[in-house]
Amino acid sequence: MKNTLFKMTMGLGIMVLAAQQVHAQNCAPRSDVVNRLTETYGETRRGIGIARQGAVVEVFASDQTGSWTITVTLPDGMTCLVASGQAYETMAEALPPNT
Repeated sequence: MKNTLFKMTMGLGIMVLAAQQVHAQNCAPRSDVVNRLTETYGETRRGIGIARQGAVVEVFASDQTGSWTITVTLPDGMTCLVASGQAYETMAEALPPNT
């Protein structure tokens, strides 16, 4: 369990660093990004978390189309697209017991 959480944390950290590196290419003010995800893809926010250096990671998805997008909003207010795809499903799995 701890190993999985460590890997997930490292992955999010890498995504934040990647977002900072591609800042000029796939980034815009947060309101513009959220409006586009909502109006064009029908996506709404499904999850949120705080990453390193004050960045906010959000997951947007649409039940109708199955599309999903992961964004990182940097402290300067710019939101960067990190990943997107299809076949989004909401899951509520129980964690395995600690061994």
